[in-house]
Order: sequence, then C-alpha cells, then structure tokens
Amino acid sequence: MPEDIRDKPYLNHKDVVRLNFIRNPGVYHYRRHYRAGLRSHIMEVLNSDDLENETKGIITDGLKWYPRAEPRKMLRIYRIRFKTLAEAEEEVERVKIIQTYLAPDYLANTEEFLVDYIRKGKREIVLCGLQEYVQGEAVEPWSHLGRDHLISLLYQMGVKKGKDSVRAADQWIQTVRKKTEDFIGRIKRMILEADHIPDLAGAGNLLLTRSGDIRLVDLNNISVVSFDPIIHVDDKGYPVCDKSIEALYLLEQKLLGRSVHAGDHIYKTFLDPERMTTVKKLQDKFHRSINPA
Repeated sequence: MPEDIRDKPYLNHKDVVRLNFIRNPGVYHYRRHYRAGLRSHIMEVLNSDDLENETKGIITDGLKWYPRAEPRKMLRIYRIRFKTLAEAEEEVERVKIIQTYLAPDYLANTEEFLVDYIRKGKREIVLCGLQEYVQGEAVEPWSHLGRDHLISLLYQMGVKKGKDSVRAADQWIQTVRKKTEDFIGRIKRMILEADHIPDLAGAGNLLLTRSGDIRLVDLNNISVVSFDPIIHVDDKGYPVCDKSIEALYLLEQKLLGRSVHAGDHIYKTFLDPERMTTVKKLQDKFHRSINPA
C-alpha cells in the first residue's frame, strides 16, 4: 500500500498523478517546488511542452538554449488531517479572511478546494489549493532591508545595471515602500477586525516583485490573534502569531523607518520584552524538535 501522501517528505510527478483526484494522463507535469515543507507539499504545475523545451532545448538565432519552464500554477496539498468536514471548512474560512484583506494586490491568489483522498478503501478529507505563481525575490523581515539590499534584489530579478538603472531602482524602492505601507495597514486591520494573521515569519513567505509589489505566497499557517497574556502556539509548537507580529514590526521599522508607537495596541502587547523572551524560548524549543541533535 502506498505511503500516505501527507506523511511523505516530498512528492514527485508520479506520486501526484497516482492520486485519485488528479486527472491522468493530463497535459501537465508536476515538479516539487523548493519551498515544500512541514505543512504542505508544493508542486509546480508545468506545461509539458515547456518542460520539454527546458530539457531538450530550443534553437534561437542559431543558438541553443534551455529556458526554464515557468509554472502555470502552484498546486498545494496540505498535510493537515481533519477529523470532520466542519474542521476542513473552518480552515478554508481562514483562507477567505486573508483573501478579504489582501487579495488581489498583496496575495498570490488561490482557489482552495476539498477532495476525497481514497486510501485503503477509505475516504479522507484533504485540503488543496491551486495558487497563482508569483515571480519575485524573498523579503526576509530579519535581514537587512536597506537601499543597497533592495537594489540587489531588483538586480537578481533581471534588471540590468546601467546609467538609468539607479534612477529606476530608486523609483522601484519608493513603490516598494508605498505598497508595504498599505500592506502593513491591511494586516493591522485584519488583526483588529478579524482576529487573524497569516504567517509572515516563515522563510520565503513574502516576495517582492519586479513591479514593486509585496505579495504573500504562503497560507499554510493562519493564526487566530488573541491579546490575552497566554502565548499561543500552533500544532507544531511554534509561536506563529507572536513571530508574525514581530515580522510585521520589522518590516515597518526597516522599510518605512518607523519605531514602535506607544499607542499601538498590537505592538505594545506582542513586543513586550518579557513576552518576547518567552517567545524566543518557545521558538528555540520548536527548532530543536524538528532538528534534533
């Protein structure tokens, strides 16, 4: 009996097309995305012709080159196990909350769907998402986010250096800061109005695009926000709510040049020094649990 897909460390094309809810044969090839991890499998949905060009190459102006196949979509298969349909529907509702506040400008648009996963003759509910593919470079809140670093990200996206590139880069940085300000405002409204926050702390969860947009691409770990003194952790023991709010503050501090305002209820609660010390201990405990010595 094949291993449960939710337990496998990673999937390949054959694993995906063997699933009862995937059409086979189809016109698409499924390739593991490098960000697949603890909470979901992430597969690039590739056109078969594009993949053939990548592997066999194409000739242009007498030169042969191998263009990397760009995903048409991203297929996300969540690892979470649901005991009831109501639990699964509740998770979908969390995604809808994020979409309400961030889509379409600040979110990799996604269509979530529930499927019957047939295994050992039994049906289990599995949550999947078919997500927009976003090209961009990761913006890590804990890294340096000054002008030089931002310009390096822009060059990594293929913008060529030159006399006019400096002015274009400065205009791009202004756009990034303007979009980030709006993004932060929307997240804060989400916290205060809907009591939820997406995972902003995970590596690669936020991308900067060539057009200057900041986009959330990971909806794996949406957290309820509670202003009580208890530090809530997710099912893996990670203090995702506190770390996401810390990430939000770092973006505001580094990209917008702001410090904590005494009247900001969110930061006043979650960035309390004593609370942050406890959060750090929980974070260290989480990392030890997934990377035992």
